[in-house]
Amino acid sequence: MALTAGIVGLPNVGKSTLFNAITKAGAESANYPFCTIDPNVGIVEVPDYRLDKLTELVEPKKTVPTTFEFTDIAGIVKGASKGEGLGNKFLSHIRQVDAICQVVRCFADDNITHVSGKVDPIDDIETINLELILADLESVDKRISRVEKMAKQKDKEAMYEHEILVKLKSAFENDKPARTVEFTEEQMKVVKGLHLLTIKPVLYVANVGEDDIVDPSENEYVQKVRKFAESDNAEVIVVCAKIESEIAELDDEEKAMFLQELGIEESGLDQLIRAAYHLLGLATYFTAGVQEVRAWTFRKGMKAPQCAGVIHTDFEKGFIRAETVSYDDLVAANTMTAAKEAGKVRLEGKEYIVKDGDVIHFRFNV
Repeated sequence: MALTAGIVGLPNVGKSTLFNAITKAGAESANYPFCTIDPNVGIVEVPDYRLDKLTELVEPKKTVPTTFEFTDIAGIVKGASKGEGLGNKFLSHIRQVDAICQVVRCFADDNITHVSGKVDPIDDIETINLELILADLESVDKRISRVEKMAKQKDKEAMYEHEILVKLKSAFENDKPARTVEFTEEQMKVVKGLHLLTIKPVLYVANVGEDDIVDPSENEYVQKVRKFAESDNAEVIVVCAKIESEIAELDDEEKAMFLQELGIEESGLDQLIRAAYHLLGLATYFTAGVQEVRAWTFRKGMKAPQCAGVIHTDFEKGFIRAETVSYDDLVAANTMTAAKEAGKVRLEGKEYIVKDGDVIHFRFNV
């Protein structure tokens, strides 16, 4: 499941500070625009309490979490779609990710320069969204000019695509991203083939000051971002990048104590990682034995043989069946043996759609 979420935003909103905290990769961070030019890529563990509980029950020799990939993309400025700043390069980096985590500055600090001279999160969001829309409009216009001639000659495929392109063009001209346009399942196949920037799912990350992290609902900037996100059918995760960068340096026990002192149940980063994971329609199944308890990523809707193939292609080729129990049933039974005796362990075939939290032992023959 090599899917990645791109961290985007205007310069100096806290993107690289946040990325450093996520990955501990040490991406360069400085108080001036265009510090991060080439995209930094980092792999993070997906936090999952279920993996910890399974480890307690099974007591394996090792435990392996599943992972997720983030890409830190340099700051976008007005005119990026026309090549302003380092626009073309940044837009091409965004094109390569599967989802967008848009970091929005929701704190005031006279010591940190804002590229537009004032803190206005909605203006920031609209600036980035407009640049992505303009880039998509340019792509669609070029495609229309190619398809139009064939459509006039009554080519059915060209006519079908032309209708979709015109619908997209109209949305872009009204400052609407592609993801807000309704299409049928068949039409979406054509839309996906266009590789549009604004079709990608979006998550808004409100970066607040240290004083606002305990109760971010009091922050007027966060309130505005949440209201905007509702209209975009998107989720908002509140973080304090500065605090998260401090937490990232601590071990698990120190981290828990630090969060307790702050009065926070869970770090913003853990929320962000999990939200980005689910934004892409990803889920987790587990394998659990004395040698290893492990979490595996799969796309929601995948069938058992495909999920077996996530482990190894031979598992998919020689798939016989999947010995399956839900996480909740296994925990309630306390052991796999007890779960079997209670009739909670099922033998599923090739058509079984794997569910998030399934604990599976694949039977195969190659």
